Amino acid sequence: MTTQVIAAVAEFEKDLLIECTHSGIARARASGKRFGRPSSLNGEQQQVVLERLNAGTSISAVSREFDTSRQAVIRLRDKAGS
Repeated sequence: MTTQVIAAVAEFEKDLLIECTHSGIARARASGKRFGRPSSLNGEQQQVVLERLNAGTSISAVSREFDTSRQAVIRLRDKAGS
């Protein structure tokens, strides 16, 4: 019976911790905090990449020019297209 009480308290504390974490994340997002890894290209570089792609330059050539991955260029192209 003691073990069950300790397990119940531990589960309650876990749920409380999860709730606090989610509310903290929501508060940070509401205040404009960005999550995740920073972009490998700044805003100006992103505009130039999109111009190069619209001009017909290949994704591989653009990624080599800006020393970034092909996937980063593809992701930027797809994000701009939506």
